[in-house]
Amino acid sequence: MRADEIRFSEEDIFVVTGGAGFIGSNLCEAILAKGGTVRCFDNLSTGHIENIAPFQEHPRFTFYQEDIRNLDACKKVTRGARYVLHEAAWGSVPRSIEMPLLYEEINIRGTLNMMEAARENGIERFVYASSSSVYGDSTTLPKREGEEGNVLSPYALTKLADEHYGRLYHDLYGLPTYGLRYFNVFGKRQDPQGAYAAVIPRFIRQLLHGERPTIHGDGHQSRDFTYVANVVEGNLRACLAPEEAAGTAYNIGAGGREYLIEVYRDICKALGMQVEPLFDAPRAGDIHDSNADITKARKRLGYDPQYDFARGIQLAIGWYCEHLGTAERSMD
Repeated sequence: MRADEIRFSEEDIFVVTGGAGFIGSNLCEAILAKGGTVRCFDNLSTGHIENIAPFQEHPRFTFYQEDIRNLDACKKVTRGARYVLHEAAWGSVPRSIEMPLLYEEINIRGTLNMMEAARENGIERFVYASSSSVYGDSTTLPKREGEEGNVLSPYALTKLADEHYGRLYHDLYGLPTYGLRYFNVFGKRQDPQGAYAAVIPRFIRQLLHGERPTIHGDGHQSRDFTYVANVVEGNLRACLAPEEAAGTAYNIGAGGREYLIEVYRDICKALGMQVEPLFDAPRAGDIHDSNADITKARKRLGYDPQYDFARGIQLAIGWYCEHLGTAERSMD
């Protein structure tokens, strides 16, 4: 079955935690388009109500402004649901180094609350966001499941802990859990502002606002930049995967390798600009090179990413050009 052929019914109730965030709102949109029912669960600490504004009046969409640190709220929102797509977390390696206790509280205890609620309420598939950061200081390329190094940040450690809990909840309690190690996701609705903004939307916004973007390091670090539609596919494939594929984690990337300086130049070219970037010291905790081996996800989940970097970056730039319009630019 091709990704565009996946369909659900209104009885297929999805709980999307972090549903007002970047990836979560894209998941909500896709599930509604495919016929499913969505319970969007978000405390709006990093998500934005604007991301889900187009769905607020949809008859199969309900927004719950709750916190995953509240176990009772987790139990309430999962009662009667079929799937959980757990995206709620605090991201950013640099911020996690500054706030390790908060990351433990949200990313580990919050995830554990959701798994416990899912177990109690008989959720059929529990799909949760992990991260390529779990590969840590491993220099092996491409990155393969089972060849992890030492993690380099509290954020990475929280995601690794989530994977261990995912395995235990499957092995001990029979909850079908599927961890998805995202590789540098980008696309529409990704927040371009703030000190911890992801690099692609930050570059685009700064260029549109007449600023010189800063690259941390020499620009020759590489990433497997993955367009958000591929991540949506990975989540939906996991919901339909056999239970024999549960209890483990999968790389979800595009399978490519892009150098940061070349990505910057591609963005400048697409915007018709010639702006030399500034360079600064590498950031603590950052992995230098990242490239996903997606063989395991292909074989066991049926994952087949439809968007390569070239196609994805054009779509992303088009979205930001439309949504970061002249009115906003004139305010800077």
